[in-house]
Amino acid sequence: MRARYGVPLGITAVGAAGLVYAAGFEARSFRLRRVTIPVLPSGMRPLRVLQVSDIHMVGGQRKKQRWLRSLAGLRPDFVINTGDNLSDPDGVPEVLDALGPLMEFPGAYVFGSNDYYGPKLRNPARYLIEKAQGRHGLNGNAPAVGAVHNPWEDLRDGFDAAGWQNLTNTRGTLKVEGVSVELTGLDDPHIKRDRYAEVAGGPSGTADFSMGVVHAPYLRVLDSYTADGYPLILAGHTHGGQLCIPFYGALVTNCDLDTDRVKGLSTHTAEGRTAHLHVSAGCRTNPYTPVPSPRP
Repeated sequence: MRARYGVPLGITAVGAAGLVYAAGFEARSFRLRRVTIPVLPSGMRPLRVLQVSDIHMVGGQRKKQRWLRSLAGLRPDFVINTGDNLSDPDGVPEVLDALGPLMEFPGAYVFGSNDYYGPKLRNPARYLIEKAQGRHGLNGNAPAVGAVHNPWEDLRDGFDAAGWQNLTNTRGTLKVEGVSVELTGLDDPHIKRDRYAEVAGGPSGTADFSMGVVHAPYLRVLDSYTADGYPLILAGHTHGGQLCIPFYGALVTNCDLDTDRVKGLSTHTAEGRTAHLHVSAGCRTNPYTPVPSPRP
């Protein structure tokens, strides 16, 4: 698995590409970003992967729901959902309905912090303060008080009933027309739910291809996946930059990842090995912080 990589893997990531413009247009301007990654073993047929991330569903978002349903027309080989599906405790039925056509395809998922807890109103400047202090999520901050608990169990049960694999601190394997894809997933590092020790050891060597899946691309996770020999890591969480300046780009990533890799395809190196990293910009901010990345 670590020898020759030269066949492209196609990642189609779902995403929305400063403040009045972002809230009024960009946060509702859903789009696809297509990336070709030469990571598959030589001789293996190309795969088309649809990565869905950071939906942040709120009740009544009909345009978003219609758009998500339309993605089934892409006919992906499989779907990877990298979390933060919810921004509303009542949003589970609408998420499951919107993703229903995609759940006809093989798929797998991890959860993000907003699947577990509802967002709260906060001053966007706190992202800059936390970055300066090296604090992100529960990684250095005090535990949240008075958080709204989302019904993540219902979301999990819906995904599981459709046959999508739950990658919460575990491994799974998808079979795609005779090709086996090993997936190693983690719960969200943003709220310290990741348990890499439970999945450590790298690709098993029994599958045709392996990748790591996580919601928030924290460096400790990227280092572990890369050092263990995974050629590809998929993540979301960053929204392409929680705060951005037009014609400049992201100011923060809401984790310890550098802003140069806030979205799209890049690489990560650890212990002499290099992996490809794809970070989806997501298709929605939470309802209190409508500041997505500017158009590329």
